[in-house]
Amino acid sequence: MSPLVQGMLTIFIGVGGCVGYFYLSNLILDKVIFPARGDNPGININRANLVRPWLFLFPAMAALGLYLVYPVVGSFWRSLYNRSGDEFIGFGNYAVMFSDDGFQVALFNNFLWVLIVPAGATFLGLLVAQLTDRLKWGNIAKSLIFMPMAISFVGASLIWKFVYANNADIGLINALRDFFGAEEPLDVLQVRFWNNFFLMVILIWIQTGFAMVILSAALRGIPEETVEAAIIDGANPFQVFFKIKVPQIMGTIVVVWTTITILVLKVFDIVYTMTGGNFGTEILPSYMMSYMFRDDGRATAVAFVIMIIVLPVMIWNIRQARAEMR
Repeated sequence: MSPLVQGMLTIFIGVGGCVGYFYLSNLILDKVIFPARGDNPGININRANLVRPWLFLFPAMAALGLYLVYPVVGSFWRSLYNRSGDEFIGFGNYAVMFSDDGFQVALFNNFLWVLIVPAGATFLGLLVAQLTDRLKWGNIAKSLIFMPMAISFVGASLIWKFVYANNADIGLINALRDFFGAEEPLDVLQVRFWNNFFLMVILIWIQTGFAMVILSAALRGIPEETVEAAIIDGANPFQVFFKIKVPQIMGTIVVVWTTITILVLKVFDIVYTMTGGNFGTEILPSYMMSYMFRDDGRATAVAFVIMIIVLPVMIWNIRQARAEMR
């Protein structure tokens, strides 16, 4: 069967199945379970209206249960077994994992990423959003800054691999070092600890465009009256920006910050493409992948730890988004 026919069948079955489900479920509810007839038809109508929202929620709840809840519970249960999956060892995988030096390095690096990348991308996005709004060619600048968002993480990593190349003819850093008289080329990706920051630059470069777009829209939504009043009172541009504009968009800044934080906790492609987790650049997702095909129990234990770390950030992000809508 050709891909085109498969796609058409998928659309037909998916859309037709949804329409058929909602039509038949409501028909059964109104005609069979709670028919609007008898001595008190109003009671049946009220009961049907109470049940009806759950008919619409059921497909989404079933999908979440099948593709979210079940994998989470199954992964946790699998993490309590040994490598081959035939012996229950309790929290043995977790005990071994937390005592492993590699896991400790990955956890430390992850915290570095969480501290630096969201802060860097959000700050640069806010700065660019403010500055480009003052330029006639600001839209062109925004388009260029947003362009990395269209590149995959692997593609962006390959671009920056040329920048970091330990060759003065290719690598920008070594070309600058050669210009200033350095004798030997330097592979910055092998310089332990600092190489993590060079990898973070890639994600900041990608996510600055995202932060810029969201924060630019927020800045344009600030009432002009508040800015004009501050200027009349004698506020300089820095005071207007940091004391008038930033407080009014703080909720948006927090949402952008937490959104990038969630992305950082799940990033894998950049580290895997640039260093493969070597030279002290291991993070939790790459650490998990290193055990995926040789110790499934330990890999699922790492995955569950990542989920636990991401969960509070996601809950806080949802609460902030709801607070913004009120």
